Amino acid sequence: METEGLEVRAVVRPVDEIPPLRRLAPLGLQHVLAMYAGAVAVPLIVGGAMISAGRMSPDDLAHLVVADLFVSGIATIVQSVGFWRFGVRLPLMQGCTFAAVGPMVTIGDQHGVPAIYGSVIASGIFIMLLAPVFSRLLRFFPPLVTGTVILLIGLSLMDVAAGWVGGGTGTDDFGDPANLLLALFTLVVVLLLDRLAPPAVRRVAILLGVLGGTLVAAVAGRVDFSGVQEQAWFGVPTPFAFGWPSFHLGPVIAMCVVGLVIMTETTGDILAVGEIVDERLSPRDIADGMRADGLSTVLGGVFNTFPYTAFAQNVGLVSISGVRSRWVATFAGGLLVVLGLVPKLGAVVGAVPVAVLGGAGIALFGMVAASGIRTLASCRLDDRALLMIAISLGVGLLPTVSPDLYGRMPDWFQTVFDSGISSGALVAVVLHQVLCAGSRAPEEQTRATMEAASSTAGIAARS
Repeated sequence: METEGLEVRAVVRPVDEIPPLRRLAPLGLQHVLAMYAGAVAVPLIVGGAMISAGRMSPDDLAHLVVADLFVSGIATIVQSVGFWRFGVRLPLMQGCTFAAVGPMVTIGDQHGVPAIYGSVIASGIFIMLLAPVFSRLLRFFPPLVTGTVILLIGLSLMDVAAGWVGGGTGTDDFGDPANLLLALFTLVVVLLLDRLAPPAVRRVAILLGVLGGTLVAAVAGRVDFSGVQEQAWFGVPTPFAFGWPSFHLGPVIAMCVVGLVIMTETTGDILAVGEIVDERLSPRDIADGMRADGLSTVLGGVFNTFPYTAFAQNVGLVSISGVRSRWVATFAGGLLVVLGLVPKLGAVVGAVPVAVLGGAGIALFGMVAASGIRTLASCRLDDRALLMIAISLGVGLLPTVSPDLYGRMPDWFQTVFDSGISSGALVAVVLHQVLCAGSRAPEEQTRATMEAASSTAGIAARS
């Protein structure tokens, strides 16, 4: 047989494909817009609480936001590109976790701001050390559990979407009809583009919908660019700007508990993205992703920000755009770094009306929930499986529909169960072992066998 002239090409996985810049740039910007409001929310909340307590000055708030964007970009690049055993190499965006807000405010009130960053650094080290052990719990996340957790992620995020649609929870004009109309207009634009536009345009439907909604808001005089002039053109976040970190046993333990919550949430998000991009993940892959979270959290403590985790907000965007490339997330991470170094650009992005983001959020978070339903559809849903799903969703949604439900419980309990994602995931894992162990559906057995068979090959390929 003649082989002369034949060219042998290596098969490139969809997650490793590098789109041309003309597609990469808008797709990356789309990811930044989808997560921006959530990314800056934690520094705004914690910073506001510290200002009220007299632990920070109002001028410090801008520093917290800029530093957060900077480290969020670095964290995203580490997670998507990966080096050595850090990063799962999937299209994941990284941002500050809301699970740490309550404990950090308490630590700041009782021990001061340096104690916050000392406990954050300790938590990051704890996550890195525990990642290999925690990742071996992957066998407790079969498709039935994974689908339930993914569905819960999407449903829990609808509370965030509702706040955005109304114009921002707690604002004076929350629920104003103008905000609702802006959100509706943005959502309609996204739907029309996804239904009528060519494939290349459909991939950036969210971005174009946000731009269209912002343009309409600007015409109506509802876009405020006054904050842009107040920001500098260039600035580098200063490490340990609030002094050297201090370490106290109580705060360190509290933040290590938050670290367990972060690992649970990140596992759910990694598995969700893995389902969407059709990647089989080994325990070592999960450990690499959590180890990147730990490293990012340590960097957060150094640069005066907070613990980092994979952002569920962007999971739906991967599904809607149909683009599986991790380099899109890498480009978005680069944009976040630029926004952190050029505060004026960050202020421009921050001027996008929250209601506009709400319209896009309905589609994004709904797609996350739909992905969970698709995963569950591949499982055999007998009475026990349905009971497991029902109770897990119910427990996971309790803190979403009633945020003050656990207000009288101990702090450690609130840290775990105030996050609907972590509490629902914990209940799903336990109930699956109690109700469904030993009676797995054929689909689950097949998948478990395939994962075991591909685990060795996956580890060898990634080493």
